[in-house]
Amino acid sequence: MQLAAAALISAALMWLAFPPVNAGPVIFIAPVPLLWALRRMTSRREAVWVGLIYGAAFFGGMLWWIYTLGAVAWFPLVGTLAVFTLGYALLMYAVRLWSPFLWWAVAVGGWALFEFARSRFPLGGFPWGAAGFPIGTIPGARGAAQWIGPTGWGVLVIGFAASLVLLAEEEPDRRPLEGMVAVILILSALGLVLSPEAGGQAVRVAVVQGNSPCPREHCANEKQLIYDSHLGLTRTITPGSVDLVVWPEDSFGGSVNPTFNPEVAAQMAGEAVRLGAYLMAGGSRSAGPTEWENFNIVFAPNGSVVGEYLKRHPVPFGEFVPLRNLLRFIPQLDQVPRDLRRGEGPVVFPMAVGDASFRLGSVISFEGAFPRYARGEVRAGAQLLVVATNEGSFGRGPASDQLIEMVRLNAAALGVDVIHAAVTGHSTFAYADGTLSSAKSGLFTAEVLYGVVRVQESRRTLYAMAGDWLELAAIAGAAVALVVGWRNPREFRIRPRARR
Repeated sequence: MQLAAAALISAALMWLAFPPVNAGPVIFIAPVPLLWALRRMTSRREAVWVGLIYGAAFFGGMLWWIYTLGAVAWFPLVGTLAVFTLGYALLMYAVRLWSPFLWWAVAVGGWALFEFARSRFPLGGFPWGAAGFPIGTIPGARGAAQWIGPTGWGVLVIGFAASLVLLAEEEPDRRPLEGMVAVILILSALGLVLSPEAGGQAVRVAVVQGNSPCPREHCANEKQLIYDSHLGLTRTITPGSVDLVVWPEDSFGGSVNPTFNPEVAAQMAGEAVRLGAYLMAGGSRSAGPTEWENFNIVFAPNGSVVGEYLKRHPVPFGEFVPLRNLLRFIPQLDQVPRDLRRGEGPVVFPMAVGDASFRLGSVISFEGAFPRYARGEVRAGAQLLVVATNEGSFGRGPASDQLIEMVRLNAAALGVDVIHAAVTGHSTFAYADGTLSSAKSGLFTAEVLYGVVRVQESRRTLYAMAGDWLELAAIAGAAVALVVGWRNPREFRIRPRARR
């Protein structure tokens, strides 16, 4: 019962660290009860239960908004994520009696491996709930993301928590805790003093949030009504007042499409000319009988098309159905009759504002949660980013705020300003230092959100160049610890102790 209770307490604390509560600093102590339980397991059965209880409670609670799509969406996702925590628990069971330093190295590196794997597998991964993201709420600490990224902060969070657990040992070892506290404080202080900033040309932006007349219901003429709303709101913008207008994901689609509907293309291009501004708009289109595309298109101030970006990472069971033929017995999958055709890589759009030229990059919805996609755009030359999204399927839950918190830390890690544009969710601006604009749209509202962002002209951040180097180093450290411990079991094994 003690171990199960500890797993539940950890899950509850982790939940508090993310939206809707968003008590970010809690993340440093949230893993402690779980790691304490994993240090005191006496059987594989206990490891299985501790891992499953924590995984199901935390991910199930954090992702309750997915249940609005039905149990068929929520149970497989939560179950898959819980399997990763089960695997971590079994790994920690194998080293539960090892010396403090080796146990600490495996605890930290094993967690890093767990997060590395689940952000990539299966079906491209799912990064929600990663331990580093709540750091975005902490000034200074989020500035340090420019060197270690969200994944690096995940390593430090678990390193600190594992160090606290070692204080409960019969012979407390304070060295790991002292080292972790020093690293965290130094990085946070440097992040506060040397916080990243874009530093370049100011760009005046209008995010047009057109809303949907029937979210989740897909009513008649929905695409036309959504497009009309975005076009009507855009026509309220004063010419010359903005440099860039952004329509979010799914702001047009079906027959209402500028790529093959000349009238729609003329209307959108006409607004770009009228405003003297670039217009980026997100939408969908057919790509044949079995596929479709989710893309952003950009119009120049002269009405010409600058280019397109195709979404690269589709949402499993939302934008494509894996093993479709084997899963035909699930009726809900009929709502996804075609699979998304993936884009082939990052795309940057050349732009000019005043006397300055720069490159704009974009990702779409789900991709905004993955640091690697935003980083790919920056490495391709993007100096300003757009995350175009639509959370209309998830009701009034915390889905939009959870994505924004991931986007803000990605912005700090890459040192770029980010425009977060949503059809129905919250729209806002995340700046290069990880702060969020005070301007933020409501859920399911039709409005125009104005803001000013800046082009990145400072040096690229270490994270933009080196990526998840600290996470990979932690994984390598755990591998070395496992080899050392298994090759010298008597030297590094400690005597069993009674539970307290």
